[in-house]
Amino acid sequence: MIKTKYNIIIVFGTRPEAIKMAPVIREFKKYRGVNLVNVSVSQHIEMLKQVLQAFDINLDYNLNIMSNNQTLFSISRKALKGFEKILTKINPDLIVVQGDTTSAFIGALSAYYKKIPVAHIEAGLRTYDKYSPFPEEANRRLISVIADYNFAPTLQAKKNLLLENIDKNSIYITGNTGIDALLFMARKKTSSSSSDNPKFAKQLASVDFDRKIILITAHRRESFGSPLKNICNAIRKLSKLNPNVEFIYPVHLNPNVNKPVFNALSENKRIHLVPPLSYDVFVQLMKRSHIILTDSGGIQEEAPSLNIPVLVMREVTERPEAIKAGVARLVGTNKAKIVEETQKLLNNKRHYELMATGANPYGDGYAAHRIVKCLLGKKFYEFNSKVKSSGN
Repeated sequence: MIKTKYNIIIVFGTRPEAIKMAPVIREFKKYRGVNLVNVSVSQHIEMLKQVLQAFDINLDYNLNIMSNNQTLFSISRKALKGFEKILTKINPDLIVVQGDTTSAFIGALSAYYKKIPVAHIEAGLRTYDKYSPFPEEANRRLISVIADYNFAPTLQAKKNLLLENIDKNSIYITGNTGIDALLFMARKKTSSSSSDNPKFAKQLASVDFDRKIILITAHRRESFGSPLKNICNAIRKLSKLNPNVEFIYPVHLNPNVNKPVFNALSENKRIHLVPPLSYDVFVQLMKRSHIILTDSGGIQEEAPSLNIPVLVMREVTERPEAIKAGVARLVGTNKAKIVEETQKLLNNKRHYELMATGANPYGDGYAAHRIVKCLLGKKFYEFNSKVKSSGN
């Protein structure tokens, strides 16, 4: 892709997408001749605004597709129609999508319909169960077929793509841009009690940070219903077993998460149910945490960089590298298993230290540097988790 001027569309819809796109956007801005057009599908617009503000990113187009009780059908239909208008108007040289959301898939599909090259960041993650996570597993596999550039975060992700007969010349190992974002934000001088929203600061101020902190995030679609109920029951049990531990749960705005979580946990004073926090505050909160319980994919990557053990409350994960490295443990959504593994970390110092001191297999902070250099036709060195890198 060697040119002197580029029109590049950056696509994101959710907060995690924006976080992982932010380092790429910042890196592109270092080069003259690159005209970036940032397009939001606006699935989680209020949560998205926090990230854009934290990284000083402007939004050029908002498809504004959000509606009450929206379905995958309505998201796809509205997003496809919105992309058609934007692509016809701009006629970009490239579209960059990240991860496995419906936003990313529809962005890539729209580009394919217009015969516009697609770059896929975080390519090659797999569980090989098309319904777990749903619809993410199918989305990312479909994007791989369309993409002209597959930026795999790890060697395992590259191997997955090769097994699917994806052109080896389209695959580059870069590390994960989420680590870039995390390290950038972790270096900023931000208090754990500060936030762009005073309500968040007030709620975090009620936490006793002299105690051990367990941070919880659970919001994935496959966690809705019984799995989320089991997770809440486990948190309640852990609170009873550990009177000197504080629990902080930033609760997703989706009513499928918000309502059952508040119904189950709101009466316990040591379980702090807070609104979604701005990314800079959330990073500082992770740094202050003793253990993280999550169903999030991104946090599985981030926590090892902060030396925080993470227990993954899912049945399968597309990020097996952390499990193999011993810095994360897959515990599922069974109440007894979640409680058992958390208690081990709280009560067994050796067990805790083994998880907290492992190396992060997901990146070194230079993923965006590699991605942008590749797309601009410049020399770069791929990520090697076993070698300390300066991002050349």
